[in-house]
Amino acid sequence: MAGGKEIRTKIKSVKNTQKITRAMEMVATSKMRRAQERMRGARPYGEKIRKVTAHLSAALVDYAHPFLQSRDTVKRVGFIVVTSDKGLCGGLNTNALRLTLNAMKELHQKGVEIAVTAIGNKGFGFMNRNGAKVISHVVGLGDTPHVEQLIGPIKVMVDAYVAGEVDEVRLVYTKFVNTMRQEPTVEQLLPLAGEAIGQPDHGYNWEYLYEPDAKTVIDDLMIRYLEALVYQAVAENMASENAARMVAMKAATDNADKVIGNLQLLYNKTRQAAITKELSEICAGAAAV
Repeated sequence: MAGGKEIRTKIKSVKNTQKITRAMEMVATSKMRRAQERMRGARPYGEKIRKVTAHLSAALVDYAHPFLQSRDTVKRVGFIVVTSDKGLCGGLNTNALRLTLNAMKELHQKGVEIAVTAIGNKGFGFMNRNGAKVISHVVGLGDTPHVEQLIGPIKVMVDAYVAGEVDEVRLVYTKFVNTMRQEPTVEQLLPLAGEAIGQPDHGYNWEYLYEPDAKTVIDDLMIRYLEALVYQAVAENMASENAARMVAMKAATDNADKVIGNLQLLYNKTRQAAITKELSEICAGAAAV
């Protein structure tokens, strides 16, 4: 059995760890509120640009954008994988990366090549360790992501799609449902499917006047649309990260209480056994005298 001094050292160590987990829980709670506000603030813009894109896809225009045209055969698929930069957030990144890995294995069995754009340090490290072809990445987004940080990596993947180097692009992120539930999600980003952009359900087509011309307007709109989708995914993932970290740190703090209680009980038993032994030795010595 461990000595009393060793047990006291363990109790002190667990208490110090508990202070850290409790502080991280409070920080994650504060960041989660701000991340949720940012996520909800981005949703109206995302919904509006989805509607506009749906109307444009249904409008009768002479120019057909490449993002709206499906390829006959899919030989190369690109993944934009959104993860966190930091850990200690439960199974958030593990679940998303497992979902991505399963999808990649299915495509590999069909002879499809894979290219990856990694957003977040955890996903970037995971893809490098597994030998995936990472064509672009961005890490260190901080607590407040900006679209400017995402444009470069997204453009690399989009350019590969336009050049025919990639036939399909999928977006992987963790969708925020509520504080206790976050769902890893895979969505088709390119080509833009009707169910993804939300086809209008009315019985007529919208008619637009384009200035200076349809190609210029639709090209810029499609780029803004993709940026909005990826930014919304990053905002959702960041809200999910802070919620998962808050829950994980609360569980760690509660577990530390249990560990401290068990160690304290063990310390009391050890101390009682030592006192009993000393009394027995004293009584035995007095009886001998």
